[in-house]
Formats: sequence, structure tokens, C-alpha cells
Amino acid sequence: MSKIAVVFWSGTGNTEAMADAVAEGAKDAGADVSVFGPSDFDKGMVAEYDGIAFGCPAMGAEVLEESEFEPMFTDVEGALSGKKIGLFGSYGWGDGQWMRDWEDRCKDAGAILAEEPVMANETPDEDALEECRSLGKVLS
Repeated sequence: MSKIAVVFWSGTGNTEAMADAVAEGAKDAGADVSVFGPSDFDKGMVAEYDGIAFGCPAMGAEVLEESEFEPMFTDVEGALSGKKIGLFGSYGWGDGQWMRDWEDRCKDAGAILAEEPVMANETPDEDALEECRSLGKVLS
């Protein structure tokens, strides 16, 4: 049984709904799933998981949430080499630049993206939630 971590930050509940769908997909695929907020996850935990899904909405000028998520992600970034990961998040403006930048950071760190990142404009619709479930399954 694979161990999957779902690590996310959500301000409005949109990214939380996506995180729930990722966890659901991973559990349906038989994985042992742990869900964390950014303050509960650090680089020392990366090796404990076969795959990690990171979720964060676009904030400000299309950046990751700066007070909790960004510091955690900066901490774990150096431990992601060779790790199978997935990215997801919601946005309300822009064109998804925050996700492209985040994806590049992960690739530069040597992470293996299990699937294309999942983005939802505002509240995730059923298609976006299904993509999240698929991401959870692929990570498992």
C-alpha cells in the first residue's frame, strides 16, 4: 500500500474541496492517505511518502500563499528530487501563471510530476474535482 500526503492551504474552501477530491481518489486506489496543512508538514516528512500532492490557490500577483504555504514549500523544495508529486489549486484572476511558475520550480528541484497540474477557476466544478480524483489515483 502506498503512502500519499496531501498538503494544502485554502482561504475560501475552493482548494480544500480539491484536496478532499485528491485524497478521495488516492484512497479509492488503495493508498494510505494523510492530509496536512502547511504548518504540519516539513522536509523531514517528505521521505515518509511515496507521493505528495501540494495544493495552493493563486494569491496576490499570481503567487503561492506567502505567510504559511510558501515558507513550507521553500523548506521542502530541496527534498523533492526524485519524488512523485502532484500540484493543484484554484484562482480567481489571471491565466494560471502561478501554477506554471510552481511547476517549473518543482521540475527544477528534480520532482517527478505524476500528472498535469489541476487548476480550477474559483469554485471547482465537477470536471475539476474529477481531475483531482484522477491525480490522487495516479499518485497512489
